[in-house]
Amino acid sequence: MNKEWKVLAKAPLELKSKFPEIPPVILQLLYNRKLSEKERIDEFLNPDYGKHTHDPYLFKDMKKAVKRIGKAIQNKEKIVVHGDYDADGVCGSVILYDTLKTLGASVNVYLPHREKEGYGMNPKTVEELAKQGTNLIITTDCGISNQAEVALANSFSIDVIITDHHEPPENLPKAHAVLNPHCKGESYPYRFLVGAGVAFKLASALIKEATKRSQPPFPEGYEKWLLDLVAISTVTDVAPLRDENRALVKYGLLVLKKTRRPGLKALLSVINPIRGRIDTFTIGYQIGPRLNAAGRIDHANLAFELLTAESEQTAKALASRLHLNNQERQKATDSLMQKVKVQLESFTEEQKFIFAVGQEWPAGIIGLVAGKIADEFYRPVLILTEQNGKITGSGRSIAEFNIVKALEKNQIYCERWGGHAQACGFTLKKVELLEKFRFDFQKIVERELAEKELTPSVEIEAEVTIEEVNWEFYDYLEKFTPFGEANPKPLFVAYQAKLLDWQKVGDKGQHLKLLLEQNGNAKKTIGFNFGAWADRLSIGDLIDIVFEVGVNEWNGNRELEMKIIDIRKSNNEKPN
Repeated sequence: MNKEWKVLAKAPLELKSKFPEIPPVILQLLYNRKLSEKERIDEFLNPDYGKHTHDPYLFKDMKKAVKRIGKAIQNKEKIVVHGDYDADGVCGSVILYDTLKTLGASVNVYLPHREKEGYGMNPKTVEELAKQGTNLIITTDCGISNQAEVALANSFSIDVIITDHHEPPENLPKAHAVLNPHCKGESYPYRFLVGAGVAFKLASALIKEATKRSQPPFPEGYEKWLLDLVAISTVTDVAPLRDENRALVKYGLLVLKKTRRPGLKALLSVINPIRGRIDTFTIGYQIGPRLNAAGRIDHANLAFELLTAESEQTAKALASRLHLNNQERQKATDSLMQKVKVQLESFTEEQKFIFAVGQEWPAGIIGLVAGKIADEFYRPVLILTEQNGKITGSGRSIAEFNIVKALEKNQIYCERWGGHAQACGFTLKKVELLEKFRFDFQKIVERELAEKELTPSVEIEAEVTIEEVNWEFYDYLEKFTPFGEANPKPLFVAYQAKLLDWQKVGDKGQHLKLLLEQNGNAKKTIGFNFGAWADRLSIGDLIDIVFEVGVNEWNGNRELEMKIIDIRKSNNEKPN
């Protein structure tokens, strides 16, 4: 599907006169991020952990949560941290487990099985925890939609503290304390913490409380050593990397590079990051998928055991298993993609919604496939699987449609549900409700998208010339790291570049190297999976390219790299 090129509006001239010391292209990037005041620009370019993170006690229920946990520790009550099966839920569980253990708590962790139990708290689990004598459940990355399960826990005299970041329902569970920045009336000033981010805030409050004592149990710097897990969660859950999250991830990456966790050391050894560089790409495409593979293919306990492993030998064995799980996950994803594509053979551009359902499709994979289908067809997508008399679904969406709001309007059909604007998960109450659910959901999609043309676009931050791409330019771009959601790696456009030479590379000739020239300056570019363009190009052609700037290193050499994101033949006239 062809993409529309959208070049963002140019920064006003008064901004350039306000900051004459900042190069125009860099100023444009700041303007694109709605940064036009010196204080905000300084905060963005120089995030500071002490200055740019908030006091955990700004959560309105934080004191209640800390007091209840303190009582549980003092009375040697049984505490269970109830997490989720994805990387965010696992990391949040590790943060709370490690912190509570250090405080001397009697604590265990419970992570649900993705296929057998599904997302969130489960009545059978609550009953089993009650039988085991549990006195306090602390959720992480779940719980906010579990009104019935929290009520059930209360009936067993189990208190529940919810730490979550998912969209809350209108009626909250009657928990002892609720820590969720999205709740109405919540006083915490930053809304976009992930599940492990909220868990970290609870851990931070517990550390502050313990530090008031003359002999706190925490070694110096303990809180900051938790940030590797916060960074992993924030990136893998695709949270915006702005404001507090930016500071947490910036420092979390520093901790990750020096991590004391044998499990993460072993996992990084298996991954062997390109050029040893550990950044948000490493997390999003290498660490995160392997941690998530545990819950998708096996059980999330495997990822938890890795992150809490104390010996190098155990860590290496677990990292190897996770790596194999990830390879299996990749094969399962490819296989399911083919099955879903069969159902989409009759898809037309007029359709606003994609819905596919199958028997015994892996529940741990359907969300990944929904994401790939949404990217390829640029439509809201629901993929459902029927297993053991239950229908479970996962949805992914596009910028124009809030999928969890649509799901909320159809919650009458759901046994459980939850999610965000761009992603959701649910289980239907009965198999027989499938067609009614599909019909009502589709009506909402078609009504909301009726007047909208659904065309994927590539957002271009600025026009630059090939000559401008130099090491000074690259060093400025590095100040914008870490890149991620709400702070994407900048894409640039170069118009009317003359093709001097081309070469197909890769074992199947699937990639394309281009030598391009503008105003007497020539630069090499690389287009991964653009090999098919070779047949459409001739030496001397004028082309436009959308690209990002990086570094290519090999055998001690280091050169700037212009990586092509999209390409087209130039028009006779340069666009305005």
